[in-house]
Amino acid sequence: MGLWTALRIKEQQPDCDVVVLEQDICGGGASGRNGGFVLSWWPKLVTLAKLFGPEEAVRISRASEDGIHEIERFCKFHDIDADFRFGGWLWTATNRAQEGSWHNVLRLCEKMGVSPFEPITPEEVALRSGSGRHRMGVFQPQAAIVQPAALVRGLRKVALHRGVRVFEHTQVLSFTRKQPVVLCTTGGGVVIADKLVIANNAWAANIRELHRTMVVMSSDLVVTAPVPGRLEEIGWGRNRDLAITDSQTMVDYYRITRDGRVAFGKGGWTIAYGGRIGQKFDRHSRRAAEVVSDFRKYYSALADVPITHDWSGPVDRTPDSLPRLGYLGGKKHIVYGVGWSGNGVGPSVMGGRILASLALGVKDKWSEHPLVEYSAHRYPPEPIRFVGAHLVRAAVATKERAEMIGKRPPFWSVQLTKLAPSGLEDKK
Repeated sequence: MGLWTALRIKEQQPDCDVVVLEQDICGGGASGRNGGFVLSWWPKLVTLAKLFGPEEAVRISRASEDGIHEIERFCKFHDIDADFRFGGWLWTATNRAQEGSWHNVLRLCEKMGVSPFEPITPEEVALRSGSGRHRMGVFQPQAAIVQPAALVRGLRKVALHRGVRVFEHTQVLSFTRKQPVVLCTTGGGVVIADKLVIANNAWAANIRELHRTMVVMSSDLVVTAPVPGRLEEIGWGRNRDLAITDSQTMVDYYRITRDGRVAFGKGGWTIAYGGRIGQKFDRHSRRAAEVVSDFRKYYSALADVPITHDWSGPVDRTPDSLPRLGYLGGKKHIVYGVGWSGNGVGPSVMGGRILASLALGVKDKWSEHPLVEYSAHRYPPEPIRFVGAHLVRAAVATKERAEMIGKRPPFWSVQLTKLAPSGLEDKK
């Protein structure tokens, strides 16, 4: 989101000197190694309505949907080959316990007179997804997939063209809270800035003011060898632009790449202590094996297809899976936008507009957006959070493994699962 913010600042004030500091390369973090889903906030309509009222929830969801189209226009206008494909999103149930997970969202949509989702038959769900393990589902046409790293590199190219100065491999070690802000970086470098924008996703958990707004969890992906012919045989290849998720708390998400591979991911396994993001958040063989296991269960017809790549990444999960945007410690010269909870590709377009207006001190619909400084739940401090998160994760895993094979989960796991952070969808 930092690059979107930089571009929006340049649009409003072309003469503004904008500097982007990146500890890796642009796209080395969550923005480049996610699953490539470009979704809106319609699945979060119930949560948004509870926070801001139903009318405002609809407006926010529509704005997030507009962000998907804006990415498409951006790629076309700047000739960015990010493999952006509008194919919609299939929200599915892969076991009996997940059936109807979307009912509360659909009921509110009907009440508000909006129809972002299309009901489809169980037979059509199985046909489009290429697997009978998908028992039922709903379809949202306004969703897309993208090669996320290519999108970020495209954003970087455009930002450089517009005069944004980008310093990669430059980690920020510390920054002051007074204005002007003094940032100390690797190699003894110093940057002095009138305004600071914090948009570093999970790594923001190291900032004391933001520490309790998020918990850092892993999300792991595997990719198969190219098998376009096999995907055609099972029916999924005819819907190759489709984004698919199940309804687990530890969600499975999957799509087809341009060259006919299956990219299959799962969220929520490893939990960081505070903001300590180590190598296990880059790649983890045991977690990758768990992801492969789910893939084989859903697509037994592809059981012999080899896995060629696997990787991981940290996700900044907030209690309600909505981002936190505002002023750090109430200081108007330091703004932040973090906590995208695994659904940042599309909504971060809107987030970039919000942060740009906040940083420039502009009074408009973005700086006065309902998400800015809204009253939100916080996690307990460490080590309570770390211990509690592991207990809840164990309960979620126990519950969902039982449900996967059609068994009744233990009572304790059902009760503890209620303490888990809200998912990317408002499930019943």
